[in-house]
Amino acid sequence: MPELPEAETIVRVLREGATGRTIRRVRILHPDVLAGSAAAFRRGLRGRRIRHVGRRGKNVVLHLDSGRVLAVNLGMTGRLLLSERGARLNLARRLPHAAVVFDLEPGAILVYDDIRRFGRLSLLDAAGWAAHSARLGPEPLDPSFTPAALAAGLAGSRAPVRSLLLDQGRLAGVGNIYANEALFRARIHPARAGSSLEPGDIRRLHRAIRSVLRAAIEGRGTTIRDYRDPGGGPGGFAPRLAVYGRDGVPCPRCGAPITRTVLRGRSAFFCPVCQPPDPTASGAAHAA
Repeated sequence: MPELPEAETIVRVLREGATGRTIRRVRILHPDVLAGSAAAFRRGLRGRRIRHVGRRGKNVVLHLDSGRVLAVNLGMTGRLLLSERGARLNLARRLPHAAVVFDLEPGAILVYDDIRRFGRLSLLDAAGWAAHSARLGPEPLDPSFTPAALAAGLAGSRAPVRSLLLDQGRLAGVGNIYANEALFRARIHPARAGSSLEPGDIRRLHRAIRSVLRAAIEGRGTTIRDYRDPGGGPGGFAPRLAVYGRDGVPCPRCGAPITRTVLRGRSAFFCPVCQPPDPTASGAAHAA
């Protein structure tokens, strides 16, 4: 599932390639990816200019000259691909799961493609977008996201810290890949209760979340299976994953086999030596 680094990679490409273009036509092939009616969606976008492309959490956000916002949540397998005039027809033909096609002026095409169609495209007015954004937690790379802000999001909950990091109302943009990787970097077991983390744990986890997200953005995201950037290329961060999807593989820090468990229906990956359930059982209380 695309997370913050993948959404940010898409945004940076679209910001350069789509900003200032006008949406000439909207072709809706699978209306089930839309929040609202196809007619209203088409009518609200046709003839509008893309003023700015941004991101909020895992959402790619296109700000229009009408003041409205097109928010694209990529779901599990959604992707946005942008192509210039010469490759437009080829792009459409090689995307059998295209759901919405935006013809842009001058001479470009933007396609929302989604194999499983769990993504959602929402056209919102300013008030609707503000309300939607307010339901999301803080941005982990924003300067206002401090260790104190992270502690406030975890306080009082006995839920596993890995599960709390996935709660978009507590922290926007972090999904299962980067939650697991951040907990490994911070030497914190994914099943530890959020309320059990000490100030030192919080500081290490805060630092780890930000460092792994920045590194993944630099690597243009992680492709496990479906993710592609707007040019159709895969992300490059997968070879740098330390624990996610690597059960049975030696830990890059100590050599113990990485372990997989299930927390609240989602896989979690960790090193049983570097991330013991009891933080006093090893040197886990020390910074990596």
